Amino acid sequence: MPQPPALEPAELPSDAVEVGRIADAWGVKGWFKVLPYSSDPEALFASRSWFLQPAQKGGKSFFSGTVLLPIRQARTHSDAVVAWAHGVDDRDAAEALRGARIFVPRESFPATSDDEYYWVDLIGLAVVNREGIALGTVSELLPTGPQTTLVLSYEHEGKPRERMIPFVSAYVDKVDLAGRRITVDWQPDY
Repeated sequence: MPQPPALEPAELPSDAVEVGRIADAWGVKGWFKVLPYSSDPEALFASRSWFLQPAQKGGKSFFSGTVLLPIRQARTHSDAVVAWAHGVDDRDAAEALRGARIFVPRESFPATSDDEYYWVDLIGLAVVNREGIALGTVSELLPTGPQTTLVLSYEHEGKPRERMIPFVSAYVDKVDLAGRRITVDWQPDY
């Protein structure tokens, strides 16, 4: 049975954003593999402290509530992210963290430039076309090779549906984060 690391209880910051989860131990010295929720996990690398919560569904957890995990190092390795934390010094301690959800304060996110957006900021935005017709709400984003695709949730005749729109300038006219709205060049019957 994995030995849990000593974790310090903490208060989840009001601006905390869930950015990934711990997948499994990596190696024998306490490193663990992280599954980031973004194709560019800069927020994980920028924050020196992560806040953990147990997995939402099922799974066994060695802690409850929110705990603070001070990070020694986080980096990309092949096509994954791996990290090493203070107090997590062997494989058993790393395995004890499996499934934990990772949160970081929004203030630790690197600044974006014009026409760059964090995926988490786009989730929940209403999407309308140039004619003002509501197309749905962004429920997720999918990396589909050379571009990212917006996945919209909407209802048609009382049934839940999904619509996908490439998140590229050819189709996206404007992203208004303050207004919680994305305007696109897209028709409902596409």
